[in-house]
This record gives sequence, C-alpha cells and structure tokens, in this order.
Amino acid sequence: MSAPIEIATRVSDGRRKRGQPKGRGVNEHALARVSGLIDSPPRRDRLIEYLHKIQDSIGYLPSDEIVALARLLKISPVEVYEVATFYHHFDVVKDNESPPAPLTVRVCDSVSCEIAGANTLIESLQSALGKDVRVQRVPCVGRCDRAPVATIHHRRIDDADLDRVIEAATNPESLPLVSDESIRLDAYIDAGGYELLQSITRGESGVDKILDELESSGLRGLGGAGFPAGRKWRIVRDFDAPRLMAINIDEGEPGTFKDRYYLERDPHRFIEGMLIAAHVVGIDQCYVYVRDEYPGVLALLREEIDALAATGRFDLPKIELRRGAGAYICGEESAMIESIEGKRGMPRLRPPYVAEVGLFGRPTLEHNCETLFWVRDILQQGDEAFAAHGRHGRTGLRSFSVSGRVKNPGVYLAPAGITLNELIDEYCGGMQDGHKLHAYFPGGASGGILPASLANVPMDFDTLQEYGCFIGSAAVMVLSDQDRARDAALNAMAFFAHESCGQCTPCRVGTIKAVDLMKHETWDAGLLEELCEVMADASICGLGQAAPNPIRCIIKYFPDEVGVS
Repeated sequence: MSAPIEIATRVSDGRRKRGQPKGRGVNEHALARVSGLIDSPPRRDRLIEYLHKIQDSIGYLPSDEIVALARLLKISPVEVYEVATFYHHFDVVKDNESPPAPLTVRVCDSVSCEIAGANTLIESLQSALGKDVRVQRVPCVGRCDRAPVATIHHRRIDDADLDRVIEAATNPESLPLVSDESIRLDAYIDAGGYELLQSITRGESGVDKILDELESSGLRGLGGAGFPAGRKWRIVRDFDAPRLMAINIDEGEPGTFKDRYYLERDPHRFIEGMLIAAHVVGIDQCYVYVRDEYPGVLALLREEIDALAATGRFDLPKIELRRGAGAYICGEESAMIESIEGKRGMPRLRPPYVAEVGLFGRPTLEHNCETLFWVRDILQQGDEAFAAHGRHGRTGLRSFSVSGRVKNPGVYLAPAGITLNELIDEYCGGMQDGHKLHAYFPGGASGGILPASLANVPMDFDTLQEYGCFIGSAAVMVLSDQDRARDAALNAMAFFAHESCGQCTPCRVGTIKAVDLMKHETWDAGLLEELCEVMADASICGLGQAAPNPIRCIIKYFPDEVGVS
C-alpha cells in the first residue's frame, strides 16, 4: 500500500504544515486591498483591467497582490503572472526586487521622435534627473506630429526638451489629459448628430440599402488590412446571434496617430458609426479597445458614452471600454480579442476567422476606429461623397498621418492616390528649411521605405506592392538628406524585436537576429535575405511577415548606405 499523500500548509516562519496545499499563501491585507479595487463578483475576462487598477493604486504590481487577485478570480497565480509580464506597461515586482522609482518619465524613441532628437533628450534626462526618477525609452506613443514626445503618468509633453520635462516632473498633474477641442454631446446633437441613427432604428432605411451604399462607397478597413467594410458587415450578419463587436483603437504602428486625432476632436461621429454598425449587423455587445497611451481618449469616450446613455433617448447595446497595456501586437485583430478576454495578446491561428469564431467564441465584427468614423458621412451624403474623390485613377479619401522633416506635420484628409510630393507641397507646407527629401515610409514602420525618386508613386491600397511596400494605416514618415534610411530601418526592426509576442520562432528570433546584422557597417545582403524569407513565409501574423520590408527596401533602394553593390 502506498504512503498517504501529505498535504501541507504554510506557517508564519515559511514552513508548511498539514492541512493546506503547497504554494504561496495569500496575504490577507493584499486580499482586502485587491477586493476593494475590483468588480464584485470578479470576472476572468477583466483581468487586465484589474491589473491596471492595482498598479494605478500602488504604483506597481507586488507579488502578494498578484496572488490575491488569482485567489479572487479562482485561477492560478502563474496565470495572472504570465499575463502581467506580457504587457510592457505593467511593473511586476518580485519579493526580492525593489519597486520602480516613484516617478517615471517615458520618452518615445521611434523613427519620428528619433530624428527629432529623442536620443539626445534621453541622455540629458538620465544625467539631469535623480535616482527617484526613472527614464524609460518607449515605442511610439501616437503623437508623432509633436516629436519628440515624453509622458509622465500617461500625460503628454509635446515638443519635449530638457527644461520642459524637468518642469513637468515637478507637477505632472498640470499636464493636459483630455483635449479641449472636443465636440461634446450637446454640440454634436445640435449640429444634427444621431439623427441618422434614429432614422435607421425607426426602420426608415432598410438594412440591404445601407449595406449596398457602404459597398458602393468603396469604404475599406482603415486600420491597414483594407477589407471592404460593407462585405464584412454582411458576412458577420449572416452568422447566428449573439454577435459581438470589437473595435480596435490600439494604433501602435510607429507614425500613426489619425485615430487619436479624430477621437479627440469628434468622438460622437465615431460612436454614432459604431451604433449604426451594431444595429445593422445585429450586435449585442460592443468592446472598444483603447491603447494605454491614449488616456485622454479613454476618459473622453467614457464621459461621452455615459452622457449619451443618460439622455434615455437611445436603445444602446452594452458597451465596454477596455484599456490596453502597451503591446503593439494587440493591433492584430485576433491578438486584440485575446487581450479583451483577459489573456496574453497572442495572435490566433486561422481559420476559423474572427467573423465566425471571435470574441468569447461568438461571431465578431472587428473594426478599426476610423472606418466607423466615416459611416455617418457616407450614409448621409451618399456613396458618391466618398467615392468621388481620388487621384491618379484611385477613388476615395485617406487620412494620412504625416510626421518627420515637413514644416507642418499632422493628420490630413487627402484624395486616395495622392503622391508624396503632392502631399508635402499641398498639405504640409513643404519640407523643413534646409532639408531635402531623401526617403519616406508610406505606411508606418512595417510599410517599407522608398527613396525620393519614387515620391510620385500614387499612395493607396494596392499601388505600392510592386515597390516592396504597402500603405497600411497611411502613416507617412518623411526623412531628409540629413537622415540615413538605414538608421530608420534599424529603428523599425528594433521596434519589431521589442514588440514580437514570441509565439513563433521566425518572428521572435528573426527580428533579434536582423537587428544584430543591421548594426554592421556593411550588410550581408545574402544572409539578410535568407532571414527575410523565413520571417515572411513562416511567421504566424503580420508583424513577422511585414518586418522584412524595411530591410529589403534598404538593400534595393539605398545600397550605398549599407555597402551593398
């Protein structure tokens, strides 16, 4: 007969005794503190929201609080720990570690901020600020038009320099959070807002007519993939209820800030588009995923959705706002869905596609913020209002986030198919004084890099592929003759290496290896191309598949910069 299994429990001196299972005991003070911060009853899918609440309250995530949260959610501490350590914005502190400094200054070092002097600023801050301030390099924070950018307590310091950051560090709460340019609910309604939603809910416009208008307009997904919006609505609508909606406001692509720009100024145009989509497709619940770098947007949406519900004039679906935690990969639709479910943001293998098996296993309409932002205009003004625009044989309008060496960076609504030269001259006030166009990213860090000689290529979906690039979210970063394209490509690859979720080897290892090879003064073009092939062909999601684009573009268009003949 085998010996009986001994069940032990932890006592105050660290030893275990009979009566309770092995493992770390729950600290009762931590349990009480966490219980006071989270929902009752707690929900597993809100794990990331709870981690935010704990860190906002304490300043970091102690081990005792992680164990307490696991107890309340009835899951293992390991499960909580692996989620918390996946996201960059959570500071997990083990028992033998010191907590982070009381104040953290984060400085963006992505392409637009780097060429605006972010590296010099970071070095100066590290020398000027004391040990009670932590200075962190962070990827794009979505304010590329005001580079370089620093944040303290998620509050922004645009056009940051040493003096401004030091002054802000003494009183970070004085920094702006919510934009004062926003069109709030009363003003939006006074200007005719929500009249279209009300007419649709009254049945004055048939569902098929609405879908036909969307398809005729040519509206496509504006997060980068470009899937036709009307067709997506039809596909999801044909699946059995309940159906859900997941809205992606996690625009982490370096150089992209259009969603923030539109939401800060006209949040209800987006909300009305969301509600129209929910009604037409038959959505029971909407989840709005906002990147953690946009606290002002999150606060504004919460205030305005609450104000809309308080009017009692609209039969709203349930709307949940979810706060990201610093993971570029969650801009990928299935990774975002995993994050909304309270998990690590790991892209799913497909099929099945999220339209059929998405959030919580239900058919899910996944959309980018800007796509929904234009729904009201298209349906009110007719499909021609959108399709009538365009240049060089293209149709529609595109929102270009322009940053870098132009006089007037910003978001510009311009005809689809516009060239870079036209965009700079007609919208951006030309190049900065003393700078001559050298190169540009037409679609953010992953969209590749083109030389000035190709600045007359129409920029739109499907026009850039023959050049080894794509437009993606239309994040245009402009480099001048005072910049090296190879440095910008290395910056982009370092970003991909930092942001890889680690799920697949080609991306996890390939991006790190690429960074090492790209640091050499002379590039080994053959070896880099072999690496690019593996990443592009074998990575699970778009991050690893697109990461080779900057490498290939440098070798093709800028061989003199890397010693390739």
